[in-house]
Amino acid sequence: MHIPDGFLDAKTAAGAGALALVGLSLALRQARLHLPPRRVPLMGLTAAFVFAGQMVNFPVAGGTSGHLLGATLTAVLVGPSAAVVVLAAVLIVQCFLFADGGVTALGANLVNLALVAPLGGYGVFRAVRPLAAGRRGTVLAAGFAGWCSTVLAAVACAGHLALSGIVPWSTVFPAMAGIHMLIGLGEGAITALVVAAISRSRPELVGGHPEGPARWTDFATLGLIVATVLALSLAPFASSWPDGLERVATALGFAGHAVERPLLDPPLADYRIPGIVSAPLATVLAGTSGALLVLGLAWLLARALVPNRDER
Repeated sequence: MHIPDGFLDAKTAAGAGALALVGLSLALRQARLHLPPRRVPLMGLTAAFVFAGQMVNFPVAGGTSGHLLGATLTAVLVGPSAAVVVLAAVLIVQCFLFADGGVTALGANLVNLALVAPLGGYGVFRAVRPLAAGRRGTVLAAGFAGWCSTVLAAVACAGHLALSGIVPWSTVFPAMAGIHMLIGLGEGAITALVVAAISRSRPELVGGHPEGPARWTDFATLGLIVATVLALSLAPFASSWPDGLERVATALGFAGHAVERPLLDPPLADYRIPGIVSAPLATVLAGTSGALLVLGLAWLLARALVPNRDER
């Protein structure tokens, strides 16, 4: 659902950029006030997991694929404001290092995927969580919220396209919402499975703050290794079908608006490394580099937000 360069006009791109800047500033402020220091390693871990998960497209239907957004999952684990910071770090690295999403559309992608998706998904999670008790209720609420976050982000994306005049709202809204209702099923299932696994082994991480003398460095290291190995080992075998936005753009006839070459020349565009002939190997190496980079960026941001603050 990453919007490329060429899909948005100047006013929409500028307005989305301003909105993203305001939203990210508020999220940083809230994280500084409320983020527990023990959540710092988890922010880096979730950033690496989301980055790796977004590399793996799964087939949906009719020649369309989708990939994990990870917005609700991140919000459930680290809180909504920290989730905005994590998703923003992932999207910025994807844009400038891998040409995944346009530079002029970065503000819109931040609004859709780093603001609407995690905040909307977390709001749904909190609203439906009391409807069922226990671990099962938490898992079901997370899965449903994950589905909702995908649809909400797709609707926001449709709004940006309509505001740009590239396609009428009455046409793009049902197309984007419909295909992402299917893609959201995969998002919801992955979110529920991960939350179920974490709630069994570390229940204090889901929907609350960690307590007790948890060895966070051990947890983060092990989790990063597992998440990265699983996701990146599947990346070379990911579906090559177009994702939801690409499928809609082709069906509605505005795919040709995308610029042929990115405005910048990212060093690892399309997850390839110059000089490495093997595409699967290049994808794994590029993906590993990206996962480590977003891990470090999210960790540094988190450390800057909670420097030497006593845990309450």
